[in-house]
Amino acid sequence: MGFLNGAKLIAGYDLGNEVSQISFALSVSGEAETISQVAGEQKYHIPTVLCKRHGVNQWFYGREALRAADRQEGILVENLLNMALDGEPVVVEGESYDPIALLALFFRRSLGQLSQTGEKLSALTVTCPVIDKKLLEVLGQVVEGSRLKVDRVSFQGHAESYYSYMLRQPKELWTYPSLLFHYRQDSIRVYRMEANKRTTPIVVFMEEKEYAFPEVRDEALLEIVEEACGKGLIGSIFLIGDGFQGDWMKESLRFLCRGRRVFQGNNLFSKGACCAMQEKIAPGELGKAHVFLGNEKLKANIGMQILRNGEESYYALLDAGISWYEAERTLEVYLQDGNEIVLTVLPLIRSNTKAGKGSGKEGVMVRVVLEGLSEGVARLKLHFFMKTEHCLVVEAEDLGFGEFRAASGRTWKDEIEIEQ
Repeated sequence: MGFLNGAKLIAGYDLGNEVSQISFALSVSGEAETISQVAGEQKYHIPTVLCKRHGVNQWFYGREALRAADRQEGILVENLLNMALDGEPVVVEGESYDPIALLALFFRRSLGQLSQTGEKLSALTVTCPVIDKKLLEVLGQVVEGSRLKVDRVSFQGHAESYYSYMLRQPKELWTYPSLLFHYRQDSIRVYRMEANKRTTPIVVFMEEKEYAFPEVRDEALLEIVEEACGKGLIGSIFLIGDGFQGDWMKESLRFLCRGRRVFQGNNLFSKGACCAMQEKIAPGELGKAHVFLGNEKLKANIGMQILRNGEESYYALLDAGISWYEAERTLEVYLQDGNEIVLTVLPLIRSNTKAGKGSGKEGVMVRVVLEGLSEGVARLKLHFFMKTEHCLVVEAEDLGFGEFRAASGRTWKDEIEIEQ
């Protein structure tokens, strides 16, 4: 379905194992707002829990689930996301439940809060700390089990949600590197976002580092922020998480605020997820000029040289900037002679020149040899996908060549380490 620039409800859902959060915008250009769980207050967190009332099939979610459990009216079910990933049945009052169905129930109930906007949900981005193939599969099943009727759904990690959020912020906030400190339980995760303006498009990459932080101490936090800031210029700093509230970090704040813009809150990731969907529907000028290459992104253009109308040209297979776990392409080709498929791999981060989609002239040549392939023209079915962030899998199948040569049924598989 097509999207209009009018009042289309777009949402970002930050799904966590302990707490979740929902932000929304009423148009592709509208400002993202976050749903508060307490009227008139900035209480954004939805506890990721369910509670089954004793003896009946009635379920509460979020804060109401906690209240029902406190009143001993039912059985509290926690760790919904982790249990969905484990896949083991959940037993409540002697009855077995599918953990993905339970998470889908929480997901659907919590999204019901969007009804207060008076608009029907059209598009949704779900963000989690880190996305991998297993989590992507679970999230897909959760969305399907929720029976959502939306035009578009996407998934991304917190790092990309941070980038998406920054795309909608004043450019001066990330003219220089930007830092985000995410305080969660007994650790602090630091994201450092930096743009390489020497490339076209401009490459934005993210460095991530986790610090143990078992005890709330100003001097321990000061060591972390001093190391993260280093000696270079920093354009903006974000302190995310309820743990940063209070007046316990005076020295750390004094250091951070020296010539830097510092922001504090706890709803950046859900807002960033909402901004990401806005950007997907109607890309802005900044989004068009940048490509994000975080840890979950393919950091190289992968293609091959083909003959088109008698002339050799570059054919793009997998483009840098897409999530590696979603990078996949299947196609049929004719191999005129020989038994090799030659690929071109162009890492974007290391390139200081034009490196956009379709560029293949400066890449590294990688040869895939099909041992035992019969001589002459061959028709091949090729399947390309990423096994890990750095491992490209190439699968080939001999389809024969019409009446001239029957299909042998032979298949080949090769794994290639991609330098990124």
